[in-house]
Amino acid sequence: MRIRIEVDDRIKENEVLIRCGQLTDEVYELQKSLTGMMSKKKEMVFYKGETEFYIPLEEILFFETDPTGICAHTINQMYQVKYKLYELEELLPRNFMRVSKSTILNVNHIYSITRNLTASSVVEFQNTHKQVYISRYYYKAVKEKIKEKRS
Repeated sequence: MRIRIEVDDRIKENEVLIRCGQLTDEVYELQKSLTGMMSKKKEMVFYKGETEFYIPLEEILFFETDPTGICAHTINQMYQVKYKLYELEELLPRNFMRVSKSTILNVNHIYSITRNLTASSVVEFQNTHKQVYISRYYYKAVKEKIKEKRS
């Protein structure tokens, strides 16, 4: 893979273009990494009733679906967001990942994982009673993400 940077003072907005012969896992990961880096700069609005909150994404433990929509959880609070889970997957930085059909988790806040070989594993967070379940399908990817983060 080659990487080139072209400087042109006539360009008003920076653009990253990925040219490839085929869409491989490597190219997909590169695109996802770049998207994650750019999304760190985006602001997300959280809602409670008619009130808008501007909370740093670092404070979010996880996002989950509930009957009223998508909820964002911090240690002490729960807020609504006006996104679907698949939209959040694209917007959120790399430390957030899907861990089940209904949950996206901030791996930076994992305190413990209780593994269950026959069902979902349980993630706990420090200083809160809140828990999240990791489906067996996502367990290995979560463990890899934690290992990557600690390296």
